[in-house]
Amino acid sequence: MLLAEVAQATQRLADAGVPSPRTDAEELAAFVHAVKRGALHTVKDSDFDARYWEVIARREQREPLQHITGRAYFRYLELQVGPGVFVPRPETESVVGWAIDAVRAMDVVEPCIVDLCTGSGAIALALAQEVPRSRVHAVELSEDALRWTRKNVEGSRVDLRQGDALTAFPDLDGQVDLVISNPPYIPLTEWEHVAPEARDYDPGLALFSGEDGLDLIRGIERTAHRLLRPGGVVVIEHADTQGGQVPWIFTEERGWADAADHPDLNNRPRFATARKATL
Repeated sequence: MLLAEVAQATQRLADAGVPSPRTDAEELAAFVHAVKRGALHTVKDSDFDARYWEVIARREQREPLQHITGRAYFRYLELQVGPGVFVPRPETESVVGWAIDAVRAMDVVEPCIVDLCTGSGAIALALAQEVPRSRVHAVELSEDALRWTRKNVEGSRVDLRQGDALTAFPDLDGQVDLVISNPPYIPLTEWEHVAPEARDYDPGLALFSGEDGLDLIRGIERTAHRLLRPGGVVVIEHADTQGGQVPWIFTEERGWADAADHPDLNNRPRFATARKATL
């Protein structure tokens, strides 16, 4: 019976415009019945839980899957998420992967890393987990988001602070090996084109940044230059439509070298990197 219900739910979600209807129908069935997605076939007909249709109705309204289940997966992490915090996206995993490789290549014993606009803490926690001797610092402005961040970083060695990314960590000026950020970067003019899951449920503070979407990135450029040691690296995510624009913010005249764009797994420009010039 459950497989028939999942098929029916898949059709409902597809009709509602959900991008991955089959996956979401199965994930929600697994969530409601407290089994792994791969074990759905073990649920007996008599054990079907009618609450399944309640969560399917919520997903039909384009409420994010992660808000319904209360969890999001990012690299090797399971994070708690919900209203008020940005849900981490798969494309950011490739940004973090590049950063991990860059830090390892530095051959620094205890690399110092700063995550600006940390949100759920996904980036900071992934770096702390995968670069074992790193010292990871993270900042988030929103109190609503911090409710979730604090849950996620509890028990980790991430130094979490509340504050503005543009003025954060004055105590670390000139000492940081890597600055990383997934900041808001959607132009205000694109509001109506944003997927309902993001537009209606992710906090606007985490999405929009001025007319061209680059306002905060311009500010982070100055913050990164202040924080980094000479030769340190900045990694910053941006929209695939902003390829080519972001590296131009990190110019030689402003103290940078090797500014470049990098593709995500779909071969679309997804993040920019630059190195603080050495004197």
